[in-house]
Amino acid sequence: MTIQIGDTLPDATFSTMTADGPEPIGRDFFEGRTVALFAVPGAFTPTCSARHLPGFLDKAADLKAKGVDTIACTSVNDVFVMGAWGKANDADAVTMLADGNGDFAKAVGLTMDGSKYGMGTRSQRYSMLIENGVVKQLNVEAPGEFKVSTADHLLGQL
Repeated sequence: MTIQIGDTLPDATFSTMTADGPEPIGRDFFEGRTVALFAVPGAFTPTCSARHLPGFLDKAADLKAKGVDTIACTSVNDVFVMGAWGKANDADAVTMLADGNGDFAKAVGLTMDGSKYGMGTRSQRYSMLIENGVVKQLNVEAPGEFKVSTADHLLGQL
């Protein structure tokens, strides 16, 4: 079942790259703050790299001015890939959350089958506004689309 507005995030563990190496991040990352979370099918993939991540980087100050404490990106990629993608894009304004086994994507019911492209099970493209661990906005893209998960769309919902 797909997560809905008003639902509390499931307990899943992400990984993020730090100066000291990979660090686990649990649901407590979302507690006590407002998080703009966006998900991409894969780091270094065309739309994700050319439009999705750059859009959130460009609008980071605007999102924060509207009450977002943290901007985070998740993908079914390992922590090393997510760390490298963040570094390659100077994405210091975005916390990269690796969902290496797809546990979070499965738990929120937002997986897609990328087998046709050799990618296996991945996350669908979406954006989500989370307040204190509760979903306040959820914008899931139709297959092949890039409209409702954008930073501009989420910004318009604040």
